[in-house]
Amino acid sequence: MKKARATVQLSDEFLAAIDAEGGRFVPPCPERRSAPIPLWKIMKLYRENIIAVFSENDFRRPIIHGRYLALDVYTVNDPALVQETFQTKHEIFQRKTPQMRHALAPLLGDGLFVSDSETWKRRRAVVGPIIHTSKVRSFSPLMCETAVEWREHWQDLGDGAEVNVLAEMAELTAEIISRTVFGRRLGREHTSEIVAGFAEYQKHIDQMDIPSVLGLPDWFPRPRGLKVGRALRRVHGVIDEIVERFEQGTGDAEAVIGQLFAARAEGAEGAEALDREAIRNEAIVIFMAGHETTANTLAWAWFLISQSSRVRDRLQDELADVLEGRAPDIDDVRGLPYTRAIIEETLRLYPPVPILGRQALADGDINGTQVKRGSVVMVSPFMLHRKPDLWSRPDEFIPERFDERLTPRPSKYAYIPFAIGPRICPGLTFGLTEAILCLATLAQAFELDLAEGHVVRTQCRLTLRPGDTLPMLLRPRAAGAPASAAGQPLTEAPA
Repeated sequence: MKKARATVQLSDEFLAAIDAEGGRFVPPCPERRSAPIPLWKIMKLYRENIIAVFSENDFRRPIIHGRYLALDVYTVNDPALVQETFQTKHEIFQRKTPQMRHALAPLLGDGLFVSDSETWKRRRAVVGPIIHTSKVRSFSPLMCETAVEWREHWQDLGDGAEVNVLAEMAELTAEIISRTVFGRRLGREHTSEIVAGFAEYQKHIDQMDIPSVLGLPDWFPRPRGLKVGRALRRVHGVIDEIVERFEQGTGDAEAVIGQLFAARAEGAEGAEALDREAIRNEAIVIFMAGHETTANTLAWAWFLISQSSRVRDRLQDELADVLEGRAPDIDDVRGLPYTRAIIEETLRLYPPVPILGRQALADGDINGTQVKRGSVVMVSPFMLHRKPDLWSRPDEFIPERFDERLTPRPSKYAYIPFAIGPRICPGLTFGLTEAILCLATLAQAFELDLAEGHVVRTQCRLTLRPGDTLPMLLRPRAAGAPASAAGQPLTEAPA
């Protein structure tokens, strides 16, 4: 098998220049165990913080096999094997894991994120074009106007105000995706209720599917608590009301729901099966995928920038040079390579969905390792993005590894924050553009400092978050002001 070229190693000279500036920063990650632990501890970690299950040695291995009671689990940790599993053998390894399906199906139904086979193909044919890269420009004014509103909101709070940046970014991205999916008017009316429902659902849904570990079939009942049911009714009730208003012709035709109804009316490929419930399911999928993932990325980015004066100064210099104090728009994104590099490095260190799990639909193999039908195959972007033989100083925050003026991009099978293969996130360009525009809009007006005494820790349930809260202090900046001379950009190119 031809091995994918994936290494992103920085030159010793470049790393020495960072060291000379005092610019090294290793952000938090779970402690990596060096010795085996019993099954009950592994299951406990799966429920509490799934990325903590990997050992120090796991980060270096190409494929890891473990058997947990009746369930075989294979973790792939090599770019060539990622390509084989998620691209070449997609038909075998396309189904989401029992845990993911049973955790999300009550919320998403047969939506694109959890479906597979023919249902997935039909839905992808309908949803893909609506949020395709080519449509991002038409959605970008919503991103820009909402980011400017947030900048004004922060200005009203005043110098030194403490804000929960995790919650702030959740509300910001929820406003953007809500106006995108439901339209400007309906989005503004219902955002907070939907976000609260999602948060309640994620907090109470089980992170481990015990019946599948015991070898029990999918039809075996999975009991859910009363709080999960309440969260479901909360989200479904609001979105059912919105869908009904679109059916009555009172929604925004340019909103995602409006386009789904239009695709059905026009007989677009795959749209014939879009009944009312299916449209609701896809609206929830797009809202969920476009809200929390970008919110977590922006929250992590603010924390990382606050801990590296070198990166903060380079960011401010770029924003001052390119924007000169005005708010960015989509035409500025290409001219903000360092801003983009910060977002991409944040996604490397803290991919929003750090475990991509699949279940084998048939017997198969991965580079000769036999995988039986029903086995679980996982790829962990969190682990792959920190593999020592792929990345220089893999646990450090160094945005320059994504600065294309200095170094070629990594292989698409080594860097997979949005997954890869046929199931790659169709909204990846939307999310990346949204994050760049929001960071550029806010960072040219503010610096954020971590609240004194607060310790940031990784927390992973359905997504990877910097804990339950991220208190930071707002420090207003003069519009268009460059950084101090101490933050001169490094020019030594990586090898």
